[in-house]
Amino acid sequence: MLVQPYNLMAQGFLLFLLFSYIIPTNILACKHTERSSLLSLASTLSSPLLNWTSMDCCHWKGITCNQDGWVTHFLLPSKGLKGGLSPSPLGNLTHLTHLNLSHNSLYGSLETHFFLSLNRLEILDLSYNRLSGELPLSLPSSNIRTVDLSSNHFFGAIPSSFFQQASNLTSFNVSNNTFKGYVPSSICLHSSPFLRLLDFSSNEFSGNLAPGLGKCFELQVFHASHNNISGLLPEDIYNATKLEELAFRLNSLHGAINDKIVNLTNLAILDLSFNHFRGELPLNLELHVQFNNLKGDISKLDFSRLSQLTKLDLRHNNFTGTVPVSLYSCRSLKAIGLSDNHLEGQYKLRFFH
Repeated sequence: MLVQPYNLMAQGFLLFLLFSYIIPTNILACKHTERSSLLSLASTLSSPLLNWTSMDCCHWKGITCNQDGWVTHFLLPSKGLKGGLSPSPLGNLTHLTHLNLSHNSLYGSLETHFFLSLNRLEILDLSYNRLSGELPLSLPSSNIRTVDLSSNHFFGAIPSSFFQQASNLTSFNVSNNTFKGYVPSSICLHSSPFLRLLDFSSNEFSGNLAPGLGKCFELQVFHASHNNISGLLPEDIYNATKLEELAFRLNSLHGAINDKIVNLTNLAILDLSFNHFRGELPLNLELHVQFNNLKGDISKLDFSRLSQLTKLDLRHNNFTGTVPVSLYSCRSLKAIGLSDNHLEGQYKLRFFH
């Protein structure tokens, strides 16, 4: 007689366990305010790939939420998004840490109040759109690590205050825009010691390159090609000894290259082509300096220290003297270009034309 009540109790307990697992999965994960903000943004955009119809926005394409239902990741690169980037709905997503809307057809500007509300942002990638206007006065967050605004239509000078909160910045790319003014070398005075990439290429920056880059001790890539930068290379740039790529192609830099450049032992690419450098040039690894106004007796250069030298391109310059014997100590050298100079002697190395 006691078996039936016992069975009923056991079945009830099993049902309780079952519903305890089922019910939470049916509860809406995203906040109502987050869903409204996303729908408001979607109403201003057109995309054939979005299907934001379910009630739970945390399961929408490109959206990720934390366990409390706040949207943290908004990642919709290359999704055919067209229309104006409306700062207001995005600015309401105050828990965003990752925002990637790159490779779309968005237009509009980055308004200051939009930036200020995203004070948890770590990754910002709006590259390859049609965004325009000037940059806000500062980055939105001290947490921000990566900023990519390349291949847009931004213009004006980068505000001197823009990097004051950039204490954790590791990568900053604004290439292929129409920025003017000075290259903000002060970025290294405010950024974190982990800054590794700076790309200012293909803009309209002008004037001298101010000191400051030497403070970026972890800097690996610095690109500023295709601008109107003039003057000399700042001497402190040779303090960034972890540099692997240094590119100033198509500028108006002049003068001799400091001998301290041989301290950049990690350098893999040095592109100084289409400038007005002269004198002797210490070399390292892969070098592109053709079509400059370089002069000097190349025979005085000591290549024996450059054990990693793999490609040497000195074509179309005004080097004189003989080909240095020290080149033969570069066991990693695979290709060399010395044509269209005024060199004497013979060399038996592999050439490219």
